[in-house]
Amino acid sequence: MLTPKQNFLETLKPDGKPERLVNDYEFVKPVMVDPVHRFTRGNRKKGFTTKDQWGTTYLWPETQMFAFPSEDDLVCPDVAEWKETVKVPDLVANCSDPALWEDAKAAAAKVNRDEQLVMSFMGTGIWEQAHNLMGISNLCMALYEEPEATMELLEAIGEYRFQYTKLLVDNLHPDIIISHDDWGSKYSMFISPAMWREFIKPQYVKMYNYMKDNGVLIMHHADSWCESIVEDMVDLGIDVWQGVLNTNDIPAIQKKLNGRMTIMGGIDSIIDRPDSTEEEIRAEVRKVCEAFGPGGHFIPSITYGLPGSLYPHVTPIVMDEIAKYNKEVYGIG
Repeated sequence: MLTPKQNFLETLKPDGKPERLVNDYEFVKPVMVDPVHRFTRGNRKKGFTTKDQWGTTYLWPETQMFAFPSEDDLVCPDVAEWKETVKVPDLVANCSDPALWEDAKAAAAKVNRDEQLVMSFMGTGIWEQAHNLMGISNLCMALYEEPEATMELLEAIGEYRFQYTKLLVDNLHPDIIISHDDWGSKYSMFISPAMWREFIKPQYVKMYNYMKDNGVLIMHHADSWCESIVEDMVDLGIDVWQGVLNTNDIPAIQKKLNGRMTIMGGIDSIIDRPDSTEEEIRAEVRKVCEAFGPGGHFIPSITYGLPGSLYPHVTPIVMDEIAKYNKEVYGIG
């Protein structure tokens, strides 16, 4: 029987022979104690209002599941003046000391790499970082009204992300990196595919090339509608599009890609509620496995960009139902 890691790697290959559907995030062990993560996101606390290293204000009320950037205290209200208002955090100066990496290296060393891949996490991608600084409406307008200044800001963010990538790869040597950047809503992209290709895609080329050149698998999280740019995602070297919503035409994407990129997600997060029933959760998971599993190169999971559910009863049922499907269809749970 293939290990979770082996089964995942077979799923990635265009001509691979996985024994069963990969079960959610079973194939990875996240290591999230690296100094870059701590430096960039370490002060976010539920119930508090905080500022990150860019100066963005984050609100996290007790009644809210996640922290969100405030648009009432923008770092960069006018992109034409971004060089005066935006101070790019110096990751190299603050995160290069080898002593800072000891905890992350120790955590990675504990992972059974025959069973699982060591996964690093990179939240807040190029698009997200820009709209956290400017506000999403301002960013969309700036792309039309101040394209040169907006491109300069995006390039500065892209270089910051490249340094983030380089620090992770050079110091921790993860097997896979999950890189977050939501490029759309549930039913459409935030900007046109042509504009995305002009402004956003170029910022990922050096970053993702560095991962590939160093043998790191790329998992890009975008729980959004990205159907129109899947060929671009392949072009960037993305191995797994994680977070795929079922508003995308998943069977058509599977047919189009023909194994050139694996897609992961499909399970509607509406099941992640305090009152969701076991019957409801199992029905959603079974529907997704039956609809998309036969198309290949598909990993069923809730669309979140890290393992786990908001409500603790959900994930165990999700994974148990995937295992039951695998036992029934493939003879292996």
